[in-house]
Amino acid sequence: MKPISLKKVTTEAKLLLIGIPVFLWTMIPVYHMILFAISPRDKATSGQLFPKNPTLDNFGVVFEQKHIYLTHFWQQLGNSFVIAFSVAAITLFIATTAAFAISRLKVRGGRTVMNLALCTYFIPAAFLAVPMYKTMSTYGLLNNHWSLILAMVTIASPYCIWVLKQASDKLPYELDEAAKMDGATALQLFRLVYLPLMVPSLVAVGTYSLLLAWNEYLYAFLLLSKEDTLTLGVALGNFLGADDSPWELLMATGLLYALPPAAIYYTFKRYMVSGLTAGAVKS
Repeated sequence: MKPISLKKVTTEAKLLLIGIPVFLWTMIPVYHMILFAISPRDKATSGQLFPKNPTLDNFGVVFEQKHIYLTHFWQQLGNSFVIAFSVAAITLFIATTAAFAISRLKVRGGRTVMNLALCTYFIPAAFLAVPMYKTMSTYGLLNNHWSLILAMVTIASPYCIWVLKQASDKLPYELDEAAKMDGATALQLFRLVYLPLMVPSLVAVGTYSLLLAWNEYLYAFLLLSKEDTLTLGVALGNFLGADDSPWELLMATGLLYALPPAAIYYTFKRYMVSGLTAGAVKS
């Protein structure tokens, strides 16, 4: 049996010393969310490490919309899904076609346009919130889901184009040449050669843009204000405006709201790593 070197043991010990505190720091808020969600109304803030009489009644209240702040729960959850998946679909279409044109078709000025788009990230997204609000107001899109969809597509697209372009540059150009020799048009090259080879990166940027839209609060808060158009993330803020906030309902709703993105991420996490790092290292 090969002896374990002292250097390896020291390295693993250092990783544990860093990893354990980070893990605890990450999981403690999740623990408290679950703790509040399964606590009875009068025991939610008792300070106990675990409730004596855990209950799932809070989730029943949420599902049945039996609280004034939950009267539009299912509609607001549906709004979140519609907006998130719309942003993912539109961003994927824009980023995929743009990356294909820049990387494979060598469209003149394409790289310059991509670099200029990336320069928008020099300005924090929060600084653009007011101009974005004014723009949507000018075009009559306030309190319309399209206002948030278009805003999030604008924020997500430059990074997604860059990721797909980097991944596309790694594909052998011999495949394009062979397809062209067989008489393939640009559209056939895109559909039959490019898309199948780009699946990991497409899944990665699609998941990234979906989660970005799902977790957005500032733009959703500014652009949507009617109860029937709000996303659930913004609607959760209503709980904090009450004199006696029902923390157990807030945490139960928040836990439910956190489940879809967690499920999506863990379903596609292997694509996230390989897709977002594609083209990062030159061969």
